[in-house]
Amino acid sequence: MSSASPAHSDSGLSGDKSKKYDRQLRLWGDHGQVALETARVCLINATATGTEILKNLILPGVGSFTIVDDKKVGGDDIGNNFFLDKDSLGKARAQVTTELLLELNEDVNGDFVEENVETLLENNSSFFTNFSVVIATSLPEKPLLQLSALLWQQDVPLLSVASIGLVSWVRIAVPEHCIVESHPDDAINDLRLDVAFPLLTDYCDAINMAELSKKDHSHTPWLVIIYKFLQQWKEQHDGHPPKNYQEKKQMKELIRTGIRTNDEGVPEDEENFEEALRNVNTALLPTSLPDSVKTIFNDEACTSLNADSKPFWILARALKEFVENEGNGCLPLRGAIPDMTADSERYIALQGVYREQASQHIASITNHLHELEQNLGQDGSANSELRGQSESPPRKSPDGITENDIRTFCKNASFLRVVRSRSFQQEYQTDNSKITDLAYNLEDEDSEFVHYVMLRAVQRFYTEYNRYPGQYAETVDGDVPKLKACTSKLTQEWGLTSCVKDDFIQEYCRYGASELHSVAAYMGGCAAQEAIKLLTRQFVPINNLYIYNAAKQTSLTLEV
Repeated sequence: MSSASPAHSDSGLSGDKSKKYDRQLRLWGDHGQVALETARVCLINATATGTEILKNLILPGVGSFTIVDDKKVGGDDIGNNFFLDKDSLGKARAQVTTELLLELNEDVNGDFVEENVETLLENNSSFFTNFSVVIATSLPEKPLLQLSALLWQQDVPLLSVASIGLVSWVRIAVPEHCIVESHPDDAINDLRLDVAFPLLTDYCDAINMAELSKKDHSHTPWLVIIYKFLQQWKEQHDGHPPKNYQEKKQMKELIRTGIRTNDEGVPEDEENFEEALRNVNTALLPTSLPDSVKTIFNDEACTSLNADSKPFWILARALKEFVENEGNGCLPLRGAIPDMTADSERYIALQGVYREQASQHIASITNHLHELEQNLGQDGSANSELRGQSESPPRKSPDGITENDIRTFCKNASFLRVVRSRSFQQEYQTDNSKITDLAYNLEDEDSEFVHYVMLRAVQRFYTEYNRYPGQYAETVDGDVPKLKACTSKLTQEWGLTSCVKDDFIQEYCRYGASELHSVAAYMGGCAAQEAIKLLTRQFVPINNLYIYNAAKQTSLTLEV
């Protein structure tokens, strides 16, 4: 192994780094950036796609990377890899790409290992288990299965990526990936107007809209306005809030009656009331427990904690106990309100109400967490229902759970996600029911599922002939029937009656396993994005295969 850059010891975020990474910090915050900067990435094979992936990890500041590749730079590399030129011919591909990639970001460390991956797996398999994520590009089936079995056992995420001609794909394998900050696009403000808490009712009830001055009336937060008129509505409807579109429409008309008029009877221009009208539909959505969170609460990892439980599941159990007790069936309040037309004093006061209630909820969950810690530290016989076993060493306080972690967990309680993908061993079983269930896609001419079949057929071809179909110009025509035979064997093993059209088989033979830089660059961005999701534990990664067809500009996500 050869180091190509000096060690970088700064693990915090300096002012210079904050400026340098400003845009991405807005996406995943300081803690996400720190997670990225402490990550170690392994790339197997410095192909055009592989170097594009690393480029998109190095630029945002991944901690370090290691390239494993025993090949020399050839003419095909010069033609499709942006980071190589004619001066690189004949040199070690791992070394040249490492040196050139490091020029992109001085904060990143880079190493290379000029060794065959199969040899490394045989002689030093533990090498791969020291990384935060392993990315394998254009890896044949046999070493891919060996590597995936090793990493699956050690709970290290594996991304298998490849580009052939105009088609590329990325496959993620990770036993369990728990996400606190999933950042959903459709998140709705957590206002609790339907189940108003005492602090909120006290604040709103203290405001008498009829006695407010003109200025104060027009600067009362729209949230208070909706609360006020909601109480009027309930008085007229036996205590029930508006439940459907028609009733919410009537509610809006009720709010309009609160807009003051001038001496001529013309309604005043009160923007806060207009905001209230625009927000009625979402503000009055019933507060409920999301199905995804219910699934987490019912998960065995949550209901049966033990000495090896991850901090995520201990927090989830504390959250569940809060919901079942102090929360009265509701998750903890997020403690944030949206921007709205209001004077600073009223807005800050209202904001303080939500923050104070959220703090109380956090305190309750923290108490549940401490109780769980104590129970998990007792002898198994004293707490077998939590430990899930009777003989096990005492557990110390969960590593990594800080006050900030608890706050973040509570703030994002509605958006918790757990992804459990299938292993490559499960995928490559001949009796894979998932594949059988997807077989109908072969009948659809517009489906990209055929490219998954071709991916597997190309891998089978390599296993049998130790080369890719059409890899050499003189073998293109002769490889067509061979690849067709591989495809037929696969579909028969899967019990599929549909066949792949000859046009696809001929197309893949013409590709010759070559990479086009534009396709490699696109997939490099996609795969790097998925790797960042895994490294920062933010946003939801695909589960588990993504296929991109550049010819049609279409894509498909499958669980195989």
